Amino acid sequence: MRRDYFELDVRDVDWYEDDGDPRQPTVSIDFYGPAEELRSRFLSTSGDVLAAEELDVSFRLQDSVDADDARGVVSVTDRLTGDYVLELNARADDVLDFIRAAREYGRAAGDDEGRYRVDVAIEGDHFETFEKSTFLVYDGDGTLLRSQSLIPSGVEL
Repeated sequence: MRRDYFELDVRDVDWYEDDGDPRQPTVSIDFYGPAEELRSRFLSTSGDVLAAEELDVSFRLQDSVDADDARGVVSVTDRLTGDYVLELNARADDVLDFIRAAREYGRAAGDDEGRYRVDVAIEGDHFETFEKSTFLVYDGDGTLLRSQSLIPSGVEL
């Protein structure tokens, strides 16, 4: 699937920089391509939609994290098989701001792990929602950037 089939929108992160009331950050992914192809990628071998704990979300930088207008690729993968469910291009600042807001939301809610939501739609029609607590960030060489990532306490990588 082509990365340009996807649109990414981030909600409920402005409160973090404005010292507002915490709200659960949400990333919305809308797909404008072959619907059955995307649906099939979200299915387990039993034919059910993969559960949130069966999916991994990550961001791989294509530029230095400090570069102006750095970009990267957001990926959702099947944890069991390692297969890509989807990939899309995104601005690093947007993703890193999202992760910081999710981390702070977790702290404010009394949950050190942080929490966020991923809403997936196909051409504007809701497909599935996933509640997640981990969002890994890698540099261009594939090295995990722990300080930029959202990693629940007690998780070993």
